[in-house]
Amino acid sequence: MTSARLFLSGIRASGHHGARPGEKDEPQELVVDLDLDVEAATDTIDATADYRGITDLVRTVIEQRSFDLIETMADAIAREVLGLPHISRVTAVVHKPNAARRLEIDGTAAAVTVGRSDD
Repeated sequence: MTSARLFLSGIRASGHHGARPGEKDEPQELVVDLDLDVEAATDTIDATADYRGITDLVRTVIEQRSFDLIETMADAIAREVLGLPHISRVTAVVHKPNAARRLEIDGTAAAVTVGRSDD
């Protein structure tokens, strides 16, 4: 079995998130990057992580749940993705572009890493 790192960048979705008053009133765009350790048993798509399923799951977390902090969103995304087949470690980086503009900085992001041995 081959162990590999897989990177999915720029997964975009909108949702109602934020800790400040009024932030959850309108959907905000968030961008997620993933760094995954995956297992590939053979050279077939069914033997490794499904990019489409991963992307759909990330968008579902953003669109159907609500978080005050991007840190807790990154944790939720990482743990959900870790539950998929053939994945042994996940680092989820959540970017919140609108917060960066408001603060007049280039970016705001939070990263969380979870693995099979984490509780």
